[in-house]
Amino acid sequence: MKNNILIIEDHELTRFGLKTAFEDVEFIGTIYEADSAEKGLELFENNDIQLIIMDLGLPNMNGIDATKKIRAINKDAKIVILTSHNDEKEVINSIKAGANAYCSKEINPQRLVNVVQSVLDGAAWFDPSISHIVLKAATTTQSYEVSPKKSDYNLTARESQILKLITEGYSNTDIANELLVSINTTKAHVASILQKLEVDDRLQAALKAIKNKIV
Repeated sequence: MKNNILIIEDHELTRFGLKTAFEDVEFIGTIYEADSAEKGLELFENNDIQLIIMDLGLPNMNGIDATKKIRAINKDAKIVILTSHNDEKEVINSIKAGANAYCSKEINPQRLVNVVQSVLDGAAWFDPSISHIVLKAATTTQSYEVSPKKSDYNLTARESQILKLITEGYSNTDIANELLVSINTTKAHVASILQKLEVDDRLQAALKAIKNKIV
């Protein structure tokens, strides 16, 4: 299935680089571009777009406010924040606005493609450098019973290894490549981890693992 994406970025050179990174990707269909949040919102409302790559430092309306408006239009849209700043307030506000991923502009292009694929598959992804900020934001709205023993969750050695990689921001493809296993094997392990931790997605699993010192 092809997924249409929208790149909202006011710097033309950066926007060109992002478009180039996704042009020959198998699961990407049409690539829309906008140099402002206002133009991006207009494109989003008038086209079938599954995922938005959003810069935060946009002129006039910023990326956080644009994320909120996109969420109001379509709660199922996927939004990847791409920024040169790891400011705590921006990170927390992005999460609260409904971002599915938060990436540094220094991210490797292929890694960004993997992040987008993971987000389209329903995962959340946040740059490992801001994991402590994500945890702080999440613990204001979520509570987990603290239990530092791995054995309490009956994780296998392999599942513990994969869970650690999840907390470091690895996608399923990254994990498969790192551990030299198939993508289907990786997905099966991740599904088992989510079930054992009693969480709904990878982000919740990572947060629970960090907070409860499982990894």
